Amino acid sequence: MNLADTILPAMFGFGTGLALIIAIGAQNAYLLRLGIEGRNRTVLTAVLICSVSDAVLILAGIVGIGALIRAAPVVLIIVQVLGVGFLLTYGVFAAVRALRPGVLIAAASTEISTKAAVMTTIALTWLNPHVYLDTLIFLGSVANQQGVNERWWWGAGAVTASFVWFFALGFGARKLRPLFAKRTSWRVLDGFIAVVMIALGVRMALGV
Repeated sequence: MNLADTILPAMFGFGTGLALIIAIGAQNAYLLRLGIEGRNRTVLTAVLICSVSDAVLILAGIVGIGALIRAAPVVLIIVQVLGVGFLLTYGVFAAVRALRPGVLIAAASTEISTKAAVMTTIALTWLNPHVYLDTLIFLGSVANQQGVNERWWWGAGAVTASFVWFFALGFGARKLRPLFAKRTSWRVLDGFIAVVMIALGVRMALGV
């Protein structure tokens, strides 16, 4: 195989995947907060959940499972209802944290349990119908526009983009820890997260 059959499709897949996941969303907002205040093991677990989930969905899209989702819209409706409820609830809790200085504790003094991080990350990843539309259907469709062999290289590039982004976000966030020793910083971050979660929940409820 030559360069056009391997490296170029992989680079195209990497760029497309990165462009899709880098946008601010519920998953990225949560991972940012977790990276700032979480322990290494907790952050690693959450990062792996996000990355592996993306990989599973991208590969499933390449083998054609996205067509099944399109044929069974009730699945996305169920996911949408659950996702709306979760996002709005999490958004309200984030707003409460932002409005109550007493809970805005410095990063060094707070710890999110691994279990809580796992459950939240799974919910934010799998209870979002846009994950299926963007990753499973859209990326799967683009991958299958490549050649029979090239689509796997394209998919490998997209999967690599997910791992690079989530690891960079999760472990790069710790650089902000000195800033988040201040309560004001936590107020701003939690306020931002509340706006993102509630806005996404409303948008999802309206189906836009």
